[in-house]
Amino acid sequence: MRNIFSALALSVILAIPMPAMAAPSGVPAELQKWSFAGIFGTYDTNQLQRGFQVFQEVCSTCHGANLIAFRNLTEAGGPEFAESQIKQLASEYYIIDPELEEGERPAILADLWPSPYATERETREANNGALPPDFSVLAKARYIPRKFPLNFYDMARAYQEGGADYIYNLLVTYEDEPPYGVEIGDVQQYNAFLGAGTAMMSPLMDELVEYDDSTVPLTVEQYAKDVSAFMYWMADPHLVSRKTIGLNVLIFLSVFALLMYLVKRRIWAGVKH
Repeated sequence: MRNIFSALALSVILAIPMPAMAAPSGVPAELQKWSFAGIFGTYDTNQLQRGFQVFQEVCSTCHGANLIAFRNLTEAGGPEFAESQIKQLASEYYIIDPELEEGERPAILADLWPSPYATERETREANNGALPPDFSVLAKARYIPRKFPLNFYDMARAYQEGGADYIYNLLVTYEDEPPYGVEIGDVQQYNAFLGAGTAMMSPLMDELVEYDDSTVPLTVEQYAKDVSAFMYWMADPHLVSRKTIGLNVLIFLSVFALLMYLVKRRIWAGVKH
């Protein structure tokens, strides 16, 4: 009996999202529909490629991604760029290598995405004392808490999609001036989603990035959704393979349970109940 109560208590504790960060105090979040949501969800390759373009042209000027290698951009389940394309891209970046006489070399597929700054001090000097966070797992470190923490569906969605929702809402709710009575720092811009000022100025504007696909609108909302999806892929690049394995395991267990039931019926068929 004690074990049963312990298990129930543990399940309740695990059902409550841990306060890893304070919830945004601004306008309510506008939750998006993501292709990777749900049990059968997968990444949209075209969206990830567009999101990488936004990251490369806009975000990477201040933010690093030091857990992502160039070769990851070619792997199945991700942006799936051609290897030759990423080799060419990597060769445009230089990696510091003290063992070489020149002190640096062109990047190769195995190299991690280079940081835009050499040191933390240089980073802060270029960003008015702020330290832009690394993007590698940021989508896992941010989430939007749901109102009903004991609802397992909402809890699962909060952790699977909450990071992408958070980043999207952050990017689309910048305002030129804070509301009356709200004070922000001299080098900050007001963000309605956060309900406060932030050191990161609004990074997006309409027609900032030129997509190859002319059918995709060049709007802040589209850029924000694409780069949010790409950032979630960076934080969870094996999501598709993990879901595939999980589905196969469930199918195996279902078939195994059916076989065990049939075996039980066969063994006990001659026994009166």
